[in-house]
Amino acid sequence: MDIDVLGALAVRHNSVSITPTAPKPRQVLALLALRAGQVVPVGVLAEELWGAGPPRSARATLQTYILQLRELIRAALEGGGHGGGGGGGGRGRAKDVLLTVPGGYLLKSGDGVSDVREFERLAGCGYRAMDAEDYPQAARLLRQALELWTGPALADVRTGPQLRTEARRLEESRLCALDQRVEADLRLGRHRELLAELTVLINQYPMHESLHAQYMLALHRSGRRGEALDAYQRLRATLVRAMGLEPSPALAKLQRSILMSGPGTLAPRPAAGPAVARVG
Repeated sequence: MDIDVLGALAVRHNSVSITPTAPKPRQVLALLALRAGQVVPVGVLAEELWGAGPPRSARATLQTYILQLRELIRAALEGGGHGGGGGGGGRGRAKDVLLTVPGGYLLKSGDGVSDVREFERLAGCGYRAMDAEDYPQAARLLRQALELWTGPALADVRTGPQLRTEARRLEESRLCALDQRVEADLRLGRHRELLAELTVLINQYPMHESLHAQYMLALHRSGRRGEALDAYQRLRATLVRAMGLEPSPALAKLQRSILMSGPGTLAPRPAAGPAVARVG
């Protein structure tokens, strides 16, 4: 089973889509797919679909959605050349893909491809390359990981509390990989090439301090010291207005270094304290 969630939801079995069009079955499939190989309790699925106050018919309704998903799986099994013409057998095999287990349900993905697993594999290799100071390899691997994203996670799925948490977790992972990929490019001296991308990113994430630090450094190393200092002041004004906070000590240290330094004399980025990646 192939699972894509880094953008629109797409789940395929035997290369045949099993993604339903109705909103609530899509939610059920999205949560089962994100936790493929794990038991998802009935209560967790009910909370995702109906929040803290599920209706009395929640369990029966959820069973209906599971049956709808199994029917899609059965059609995919038979359409993929494994049906042998027997509808009953297809239904039996569908139960072996989407299992009813004590307390919940479990979706088996087998040896299929998951864009989340591939993203995490590539990003992990990229982080290890960063630790080894192999910046060309790190930039390449992290760029490949980020290219798996085609939009916000679960972009076309109605999300309840469980899926919102999963989407936030994935977005934090994406931002971490993006931060490290930009860092690798800075280490490789690609300051001017990064300016356009960083300009977009700091507007998209106006209180993300790591991205602002990277933008300031790229500007300064491109001979645009005044613009780097202006970027700091804009971030400071945004943080004070929105959160009543000053920039982190690491970012303030970078600003002082830019004030006192000429182009090309700064380290690739300030030492990042816990607040340097503050996001609003």
